[in-house]
Amino acid sequence: MGKSVVISVRIPEELKKELEKYNIDEAEVVRRALINEVKKAKAKELEKEAKEIKEVLSKIPIEDVIKEIREDRDER
Repeated sequence: MGKSVVISVRIPEELKKELEKYNIDEAEVVRRALINEVKKAKAKELEKEAKEIKEVLSKIPIEDVIKEIREDRDER
């Protein structure tokens, strides 16, 4: 992943005590949560791009697509 940076998160004191009580690695939990959020954002962005591409492609008549494929095959 490359270089890393330090971030700071303020949490309630009671939550910190519970994390310690249950031996939960808060750094790992935060790291995984941030990675998952980035994955979700990327997926959402890809979905948006796919919809835009689908819109453009839907405007191309299927006959034109078939014609282009046949011409490409004939060139080989």
